[in-house]
This record gives sequence, structure tokens and C-alpha cells, in this order.
Amino acid sequence: MTNMNNTATNMANAQQNLPPVFIGLPMWQHSHWPNSWFASFPKAQSQLIHYAHECNTVEGNTTFYSLPDADAVARWADSVPPHFSFTFKFNQQITHVNQLQHCEDEIRQQLSLLAPLKHKLGVMMVQLPASFGPDKLAVLDAFLNHIPASMEVAVEVRHRQFFAKSDAEKAFNQLLIKHKANRIIMDTRALFTGPITSEIVREVRGKKPKVPVNVIATGQKPVVRFVGNDNEADNTACLRPWVSKIHQWRIEGKSPYFFCHRPDNKDAPWLASLFISLYNEAYPDYSLPTLSMAKNPLQDDLF
Repeated sequence: MTNMNNTATNMANAQQNLPPVFIGLPMWQHSHWPNSWFASFPKAQSQLIHYAHECNTVEGNTTFYSLPDADAVARWADSVPPHFSFTFKFNQQITHVNQLQHCEDEIRQQLSLLAPLKHKLGVMMVQLPASFGPDKLAVLDAFLNHIPASMEVAVEVRHRQFFAKSDAEKAFNQLLIKHKANRIIMDTRALFTGPITSEIVREVRGKKPKVPVNVIATGQKPVVRFVGNDNEADNTACLRPWVSKIHQWRIEGKSPYFFCHRPDNKDAPWLASLFISLYNEAYPDYSLPTLSMAKNPLQDDLF
């Protein structure tokens, strides 16, 4: 009996001490959600308030296109609970126009603007174009030297050489490890599984990169961007390996970020819910908070 009690205590302590999993979507508001996901919630001035009580992170694409004003940043900070973790992309002027060069002022401006988020700013994401290849690793090295050591950074590359398990990829990974930066892992396998079922699937397949999924954690907050399709069986099959990997990273003391995309992101909450259900089924003693829906309802029932 004593051994059983000790085992139960150890499991409870392990669950309590495991780092969190940050699960989020590529946006915190959508025109469909007030009539579906948030339909039973009290009215709020901002969907971010509802979103932040459901998910604990968001993939902030908005800063890639334009920077918000200071009042907007203050509202964002006030709209989310203390445990919420924003992830924002560096602006395209930094990553795509200047390709990380001669942009120290722009970096300072963006980081200064987001500074009021304080601990709620979890990870800054550097999304690089496919033209950014191995010959520019020194540029990335210099860029990462400009980022405060206290800030978590995640880098996404799309040049094919960084996925070839070659010296170039090894050099890239070693550079990230040196800076304690995280490699963003894009998983589009589910999106490209099976036939094209709609025009939106065709469109999204044309836009999203079809790159190999090389799984590595170069920092303490590995980032996965998972893009599903509109077939639950395909999504489930491609999510299952991530369930065990996310748990492994937690056991290793890492805090993974897992972002869920669908061809039409109005459906993304149900993909996140599916991942959570699979995780909790596999690891019931380490369960994650569930979202406010059990399954993806039929589209005719929703809209």
C-alpha cells in the first residue's frame, strides 16, 4: 500500500511540475466564431477575451504585415490572463525586405512597441523567405546577436537545403542551439494528404510550403505549425505522432508551442480540440485543459 501511495504521489508531482503546452491558432478572432465557438459565451468587446480563456497562445501574424499602435498593445495585455503567451512575427520589412540586414532600428522599434506585454510575450517568430539560404547564415547569426538574451526567439526557414539533412542543415541547427533559439517546424503533411476536396483546399495547398518535417528542439520552446485538411481521419493520423513528441518534450523540461491551422481557419478550433483529445486519451494523468466544444459540428449545423 505504501508503494502504491508513493507512486500516486510521484505521478501527481510529475503532472504538477511538467512545463505547460501552449496550444493556439493563427488568429484570435474570426467572423464565424461568435455564432459557433463563442455562441454560448457572454458578450465581450473583444473576441480576444474569449479566445484567451480557451487557448493559451496565439500565432500573431498581424505584426508581420503592420505594427500596431501602443494603445492596441495595451488592450491586448489587459484582455488576457497572466498565463497567456503571445507569439508575434517580426515585421516583413525586417525578414523579407531587408532579410535581417541593416534593420537594427526596425528591430528596436518593434521590440519596444511590444515591451508592455512583459511576460505575456512568449516567443518572437522569425519567418524567413525561401530565398534565405545557407549562404546567409552569418546574417542570421548577426541578427540573433541583436536580440536580448532574455527573449525567446523561433526561426522558420523554407530554403530546401535546410531540410536536406546536409551540412547546411546541421550548421543551421547548430547556430540555433548556440543562440538557444527555437526551430519552427512546419507540418503540412495532413494538408497534402488525399484528394483536393474544395477550392479552398486547392488554394491553400498552392500557398503553403510542402517541406520535410525534420523534428528537432534547438531551444526550450520548440514551435510546431500544424496545417490540417478537412478530413478528420487524415488529421488524426498526422496528429498522433505529435502527441507523443509533445509529451516527450514536456518530460525533458521543454515548453512546446503547437499551432493548429485548417484550410479555412474558422475550423481551426476544432483541430486544436482534436489534438487535445488525443493527448488526454494518451496521457490522462497529464491531461490538458479542453476547449468548449467536443467535436467539429457539421457545417450545415454551424452556419
